[in-house]
Amino acid sequence: MQVTVETVSKLERKMRITVPASEVSEKVEVKIKQAAGQVRIKGFRPGKVPIREVRRRFGPGILQEVSSEIMQQSFAAAVDQQSLKPAGMPEINDVVMELDKDLSFSALIEIFPEIKLGAFEDISVSKPVAEVSPDDLEMMIEKLREQRKSFLAVDRAAALEDQVTIDFSGTVDGEAFDGGQADGNKLVLGSNSMIPGFEDGIVGLKTGDEQDVTVTFPEDYQAEDLAGKQAVFAVKVHEVAESTLPELDEDFFKEFGVEDGGMDAFRVEVQNNMEKELKAAVENRVKTQVMDGLIKVTPVDSPKALVNEECNRMRQEMVQQFGGGQQFDVNMLPLELFTDQAERRVKLGLIVNAIVEQNNVVADEAQVRSKIEEIASSYEQPEQLINYYYSNEQQLNQVQSLVLEEQIVALILASAHIEELPVSYEEALKPAEPEVAEGEGEGEGEDAAEVLDDATADNAGADDKA
Repeated sequence: MQVTVETVSKLERKMRITVPASEVSEKVEVKIKQAAGQVRIKGFRPGKVPIREVRRRFGPGILQEVSSEIMQQSFAAAVDQQSLKPAGMPEINDVVMELDKDLSFSALIEIFPEIKLGAFEDISVSKPVAEVSPDDLEMMIEKLREQRKSFLAVDRAAALEDQVTIDFSGTVDGEAFDGGQADGNKLVLGSNSMIPGFEDGIVGLKTGDEQDVTVTFPEDYQAEDLAGKQAVFAVKVHEVAESTLPELDEDFFKEFGVEDGGMDAFRVEVQNNMEKELKAAVENRVKTQVMDGLIKVTPVDSPKALVNEECNRMRQEMVQQFGGGQQFDVNMLPLELFTDQAERRVKLGLIVNAIVEQNNVVADEAQVRSKIEEIASSYEQPEQLINYYYSNEQQLNQVQSLVLEEQIVALILASAHIEELPVSYEEALKPAEPEVAEGEGEGEGEDAAEVLDDATADNAGADDKA
C-alpha cells in the first residue's frame, strides 16, 4: 500500500491511497470460489457451477464488494501509518476500481487540532460571596405561599392580581384572526401574559360585564401580519376571583416533606434548600467563567465535522424538547441557528479533553461515592438508589463525569486569579452569561460535564472511524 498526504488547510488532509492489483485480485478470487459453492444457477447442480460462469455473472459485483472492504481497511491502516486523528468521516473521491489494476482513491479528512493549553494563571474569575439572610428566608417562604395560592370568586369589580374567567374574540379591521378567540380563559390581571393594554382594559369590570378592549400589537410582535396593528377584543367576564394565600400550618409544611417540628422545622428545611441552591449557583457561575477563560487563553481551530455534528445534535434536542410529541421536520430549524454555540462547545470539548490527557485527570472514586450518597440522601431509601447507580453503567458514568468536571475546575482555580465579590442572595442566583468572543454568537452556558462527555466521545469516535 502506498500513501501520500497533502495538507489542504490547517485541519484538512488529503490522502491518496493505492493498493496493489495483486492484493485485490487475490481476494476477488477467494470470493468467487466461495460463491461457486453457494450460488444456484439454472442448468447447474448445486456446488458444481463453473468458476468461469460465476466470474462472468458475479465478477463485477464481487470486485466492488472486495474493493469497498479493502478501501475501509486501507484507510484505517493509512491513518494509523501517518499518525493522523480524523475528526469525522472521510470524503472519498477519485476512485479507480478496475480488474487487474491497482485500486486507488483519495480521502479528504479533517484532523483534530493540536491543543497547546494556555496559562491557567491568565484566567480571572469573579466569585460571588453571599449568604441566606433572615430577610431572604422570609421572602422565600412568601414566594412558596404565592406559588400555592388559590382563587375564590368575589362579587366586586376586578382589580390587579385578581383572576378573571373570560371569553374574548379579537378582530383587526373587522376581520377575525388566528389565535384571537378563546372561551373560559383564566387570566391573572397584572401578569402581563397578554398584549399590553388588554389586562388594563378588564380592570374594573364585574361578573357578567361585556366590553370592547382596544389594543395595539407591538411592532416586534411574532406574527408579522399583526405587528403594529390595532385590534378590538370583545370581552365577556364570567367570574372575578381574588387570590388567597395558604396558611402556614401542618398541611402546608407536609407539602414540603416536613412531617414534624412545625414552623421551626419548616424554616430549617427551606433554609437548607436555599443554601444548597446558593452553593450550586455560585459553582455554576465560577464554572462558566473558567470555561470563558479557557477559550480566551487557548486558541483552537474547530473541525467543521465536529461543529456540524454538534449542530445536528442540538437541533434534535430542541425538537424533542419543544416538539410536544408531534411530528416535526428538523430541517425547519436551520443549522445556522446553532453554529455559534456549537462551535463554542466543540472548542471547550477539545480544550477540556486536552486538560484531562495532559494532566492525567481521572475521576476520584471517593468523590464519586460521596456525590452518589449526596444525591441519594433526599430519598426515603438512599441505599437502594446508591446500589442502582453502581449497577447502572450509564448513570455511574454521568456521576463520574460530574466529579471529573469538578476536579478540572479545581485544577484551573488552583492557578487562576480569583476575586471574591460580595453580593446578595438574589444576585448570586442569577446565571452568568458566557462571554461571547468576537465573531461568535450568544448561547446558553454549557454544562462542563456535557462538554467533557462530548470531547471524550469525539476522541473515541475518531478511533472508531479510523
